[in-house]
Amino acid sequence: MPNAYFTIKRPENDPFKGYLPGSAERAELKEELAKQAGQVVRIPLIIGGKEVWTDETITVTMPHDHQHVIAECCMAGEKELKQAIDAALAAKDAWEAMPWEHRSAIFLKAADMITGPYRKVLNASTMLGQSKTVFQAEIDIAELADFLRFGVWGAQEIFKEQPSSVDGIWNRQDYRPLDGFICAISPFNFTSIGGNLPTAPAIVGNVALWKPSRTAVLSNYYYMKLLQWCGLPAGVINFVPCTGGDMSKHVISHPKMAGFHFTGSTAVFQSVWKQVGENIASYANYPRLVGETGGKDFIFAHNTADVEPLAAAIVRGSFEFQGQKCSACSRAFIPESIWPQVEDLLKKHTAGLKVGDVQEFDTFMAAVIDKASFETCKGYIDRAAASDECEFVAGGTYDDSKGWFVQPTIIRCKTPTYESMVKEIFGPIVSIYVYPDDKLDETLAVCDSASPYALTGAIFAQDREVIVKMERALRNASGNFYINDKCTGAIVGQQPFGGARASGTNDKAGTTLNMVRWVSAHTVKEAFCPSPAIAYPYMSEK
Repeated sequence: MPNAYFTIKRPENDPFKGYLPGSAERAELKEELAKQAGQVVRIPLIIGGKEVWTDETITVTMPHDHQHVIAECCMAGEKELKQAIDAALAAKDAWEAMPWEHRSAIFLKAADMITGPYRKVLNASTMLGQSKTVFQAEIDIAELADFLRFGVWGAQEIFKEQPSSVDGIWNRQDYRPLDGFICAISPFNFTSIGGNLPTAPAIVGNVALWKPSRTAVLSNYYYMKLLQWCGLPAGVINFVPCTGGDMSKHVISHPKMAGFHFTGSTAVFQSVWKQVGENIASYANYPRLVGETGGKDFIFAHNTADVEPLAAAIVRGSFEFQGQKCSACSRAFIPESIWPQVEDLLKKHTAGLKVGDVQEFDTFMAAVIDKASFETCKGYIDRAAASDECEFVAGGTYDDSKGWFVQPTIIRCKTPTYESMVKEIFGPIVSIYVYPDDKLDETLAVCDSASPYALTGAIFAQDREVIVKMERALRNASGNFYINDKCTGAIVGQQPFGGARASGTNDKAGTTLNMVRWVSAHTVKEAFCPSPAIAYPYMSEK
């Protein structure tokens, strides 16, 4: 619990740097990019605060230049994962006993380092390892600092919630970490999410095993090293790259797994949920399962929509970071009456996008993350090309000779249930259904029901009555909803992020809604003047 006199004001979001030509931050980052591109980093496991080297390793390459190796990473097996569990549980008591303000200081210090001298390191490793442009990396790293600051503040707000007391009785509530360890499995697409999944539970006193994505392991490793430098005690977070199968067999099945923090595919999260359910009697506690998974995010336009912002939202929302955001626009519904204008703008804007190397700062879009992603995108494009239900508005080509490049692709579909309109792709492909203006209600219903996901969505309209109608119709189709804006770009503390249905548990990362999942309330009643009486007043005959 925090000291009664120790309070943290609500954080402000870290401002983005512009990296404009001639700026100091641009020159500094380019120097760091050249440095990191010219080395191969050997990445160990970190268990109990110590580097652990294994014989099984993977190579990490740049997605936009897949022959260029930038790291070699050790992989954990059964022995190392069991060591990590033991290390986490051994660190638990001391970490929980550490005064809250001292735990918090570690993460607040890390946030200041991220927004200060360490910014270039995380930005460069994110750009090279995850093929993010300078702007996409910048907002990612700024979000990581936001997660830390809002996490500490959110914990404080939870701790401040106390029950009422009456004369002679003091009621208080202690917020304990969960009884066991947290298993955190993070995705490739956001360094900030990778950092947040083990860190958020740790802020409130939990210990964790962290399995980073093998395609984001370089930036995640640098973050882990930063936490150690900032004073994170040994064993609180254990960095264990490994296969999903080993994590499932040796960690998720462990009786002391108290929580599971996840961002990734719906199929993986559902398989974990099933595994936990089948083995529920073997756990010491009922594990907390928190997950943000897939999406089939939409932009839905009315015929009163302002066409130019609509077209810009589709292009940015669909193609920034190659559509590899959980929130990326993957389908759009456009009325017939404005489609010719929208189509012209989409063709114009898409033709002007530069696809290439992230070290060239005029690049808008880089490569998809790996060969598997490339093949998935290729499959959707090839099937659309062969289908009489589809036509390409833009793109439809790909090239893997140097990097995993898929050109920004817009598919017009004759039906709103064609596969690319309903299935998650996670690539730079957006499908558009052009609907008759007088079929608004029916098309809203299709948008709501055709996909199992409910992560993000946006509507465009100028008519306020129509906006109200559309918002009501799509109320359950997303966890983050945008009016006259693209369906991406949620900011910690401003638009708490998370979805429902097949998109996750909607616990809103970076908020008290998420942080409260990692504590177990302990209520204490203390009687200052305990009564010696046995009989109650109603028992008297007089």
